[in-house]
Amino acid sequence: MSKRAFFILAVLAAVALGGGAWLYLRGDGAEGKDTLALYGDVDIREAQPAFNDSGTIATMVAQEGARVKRGDLLATLDDVRYAAALAQAKAQMDNQNQTLAKLLAGSRPEEIAQAQATMDALQTTYLNNEASYKRFADLAASNAGTIQQRDDAKAAFESARQQYEAARQAYLLAVAGPRAEDIAAARAAFEAAQAAVALAQRQFDDTRLYAPSDGVVEDRILEPGDMASPATPVFTIALLNPLWVRAYAPERELGRIRLGMKASVSADSYPGRTYDGWIGYVSPTAEFTPKSVETPELRTALVYQLRVYVCDARGELRLGMPASVHIDLTQPASAPPPGCGASDAASQ
Repeated sequence: MSKRAFFILAVLAAVALGGGAWLYLRGDGAEGKDTLALYGDVDIREAQPAFNDSGTIATMVAQEGARVKRGDLLATLDDVRYAAALAQAKAQMDNQNQTLAKLLAGSRPEEIAQAQATMDALQTTYLNNEASYKRFADLAASNAGTIQQRDDAKAAFESARQQYEAARQAYLLAVAGPRAEDIAAARAAFEAAQAAVALAQRQFDDTRLYAPSDGVVEDRILEPGDMASPATPVFTIALLNPLWVRAYAPERELGRIRLGMKASVSADSYPGRTYDGWIGYVSPTAEFTPKSVETPELRTALVYQLRVYVCDARGELRLGMPASVHIDLTQPASAPPPGCGASDAASQ
């Protein structure tokens, strides 16, 4: 190739490259001044759920590539220790519950009757010993009885009186029932046992790992037999809802873009097919054109990130898939569209 021909080709390439950069910054491409053409990709969002407790993984339910719903069981830990701790906590709670119930019920009628019978019997003994003591005291005063007999009768009388008083107090306690302080202490112990059961139950429940959101299992990081902990993810799940295309709008077109504007999204994998969408987010700050989508001539161009939410009822769009977005800049101002059911951007 001659130097002249090479020079001509270089000039034509530079003109084409400069024209493409100019179209990108204007945002109108081949659509015209009233249509903004943007290029981006379906955003990749991932979650990496992990167990809340440590232990050995017993089962892995979900397989790579499986679609999961929020709340689906993904994996389980060996729960023998946690089940035993839960059973122990429940038994202690039942014991404290029975203790509290006993105090709240108070004395049984049979207990009160027994205490009264004991008191009455000791009262009879007490009154009899009192009469004997008085008699021996009179005999001793008239020298008809000995001082020893009087003192023995007095000792028996005092002993019987004290025994009767103790029985009377026991009867009064049986009638009055438990002290309020004892009931309060038993209730506090029962509530502590309830809290221990709730904690043991939560620890047992944490041996189950559930899907945090709808998505597709991308990777099984651990396998049965591995040691899991709260700091170690078990799965990588690609989140599919809501679905949006991340694109970048040039600064000069920002004044014509509004939240809620309808957009048309297409992907090279499905020629001729378009998907309804709308602008659900416009970044409040500018940034330089990402190096992943720029040409050397655009490295200093300021752009604003957009999220174009997409309705994909067929589930055809894949995370990371390149997509084209076309926005009619002449559409009238209106409220944001309702979205695609659960994927409504307004709820995010």
